[in-house]
Amino acid sequence: MERPQAMLEAVEVSKRFGTNLALDAVSIRVDPGDIYCLLGANGAGKTTLINLFLAFHKPTAGSVRINGHDVADHALESKRDIAYIPETVMLYGMLSGVENLDYFAALATGERLSRTRLLELLGEAGLPSDAPDRRVSDYSKGMRQKVGIAIALAKNARALLLDEPTSGLDPSAANEFSMLLGQARDRGVAVLTTTHDLFHAKQTGTRIGIMKRGHLVAEMRSEDVSHTDLEALYLQHMRS
Repeated sequence: MERPQAMLEAVEVSKRFGTNLALDAVSIRVDPGDIYCLLGANGAGKTTLINLFLAFHKPTAGSVRINGHDVADHALESKRDIAYIPETVMLYGMLSGVENLDYFAALATGERLSRTRLLELLGEAGLPSDAPDRRVSDYSKGMRQKVGIAIALAKNARALLLDEPTSGLDPSAANEFSMLLGQARDRGVAVLTTTHDLFHAKQTGTRIGIMKRGHLVAEMRSEDVSHTDLEALYLQHMRS
């Protein structure tokens, strides 16, 4: 069977900032319906890789592609297929959840959605039914993340890029977020997420990569490794 077109792909990509080699010939691919979790300590290169997909930086060597488009050459085309959810979703605190979604969805799609559709999207993202009309300044971090998911749903994003999305969430909120990513996977969305959380990677990911000092030092299917073995492998690489 022919392999599907990769939604996210890095091909021998390197990135240098002055004398610092942040990424060294890293290659990964994330297919539709994959959740690829990148593990690694601070400074491993995880966020740099995400930023290359977002066209915040250009690679020093190699290429990054979104749905077959080289991001360096086709930044606008490639951005149509992705949504980005950072560690802290930046929203307007004085606006309500539904007002924020209305604004950012229109910005992303060029279209205004009805209030009924906006509420449907927030519901699909798991926001409590009493929250859409409350000011976002009163929201927990987990609720802000759900508005971010709703924005991605409004955009019909084919790929999600996430940077430490469960950092600072309590276990219940982190589990809810993992379930939302699972639903995106079931719809065929490709997900690339960075994390320090081995449990989150094992629970949520279909594939796991370990990065260290700009290198991808290990890659595996999550179903092929136990949590205990993943922890041992991760610590082995961090010590070596």
